[in-house]
Amino acid sequence: MAGFQLLPGAPILNSRYIMSELINRTRQPVRILTAMPTDTNPDGDIFGGWLMSHMDLAAGDLCKRRAGGRVVTVAVEGFKFLAPVKVGDEVVIYVDITKTGTSSMHCKVCTYAMAGCTGEETKVCEAVYVFVYIDKDGKPTPLP
Repeated sequence: MAGFQLLPGAPILNSRYIMSELINRTRQPVRILTAMPTDTNPDGDIFGGWLMSHMDLAAGDLCKRRAGGRVVTVAVEGFKFLAPVKVGDEVVIYVDITKTGTSSMHCKVCTYAMAGCTGEETKVCEAVYVFVYIDKDGKPTPLP
């Protein structure tokens, strides 16, 4: 891991985790938005489906650019909610394409929330989204 420094408070689980987290934390986010009162469930918490949809949109944007055309979500794997998001939090989504196949792309999507008043940042969820590049007829087509 030459050239990388551990972030203060970064957990030392294994080098694969650290490398993944450093890559995510040193690049530009794909999407930044603010959790609003209209994004809550009946109990007043930010609705998990709202987070999932924005993560899907962020990963889809990156895959569409990579493929140069239309992509569709075919799977979401290992979705984990790690911490709650509160109204007013700034939600920051990072996406990395981790694997490509003939027409498919696997994306690791990590989402963080920054508390509006304090700026304290917390990893709130992560998942792997799988997209397929399709042609004008909706059929899988090889990636360029």
